[in-house]
Amino acid sequence: MAGVRHPYSSLVSAITGAVLIIVAGTAGAQGDPKRGQKLFENCAACHAADGKGNEVGPGLSGVFGRKAGEREDFRYSPALKRSGITWTPQTLDNFLADPQKAVPNNRMPFSGIPDARERADLISYMQQAFK
Repeated sequence: MAGVRHPYSSLVSAITGAVLIIVAGTAGAQGDPKRGQKLFENCAACHAADGKGNEVGPGLSGVFGRKAGEREDFRYSPALKRSGITWTPQTLDNFLADPQKAVPNNRMPFSGIPDARERADLISYMQQAFK
């Protein structure tokens, strides 16, 4: 029987490989909040470090689950208000990768964070700091 393959062995191998890739991708998306806190120092030039008050950019306290452009005490761009975005880790990741691509004509003067690991770290920190 040596050398005889079960008819489903290729399928089982493919499924196992796909599961490992998904698990690895999910684990990689977790982010390190300590590294994210260091990265947020760049954001603090425009967003209040405590997340409450508005600076050049809006306060980020309670950002997750909030619709983009919803804070009444900040003047958002019409593009961001019309975007229909509700801030989740995924929508924030997409926005931070390239804000002008995600929401053309928004007012955020920031070119983005191309590194997915850095975005994951930053978002992980923000989830802890701006609940």
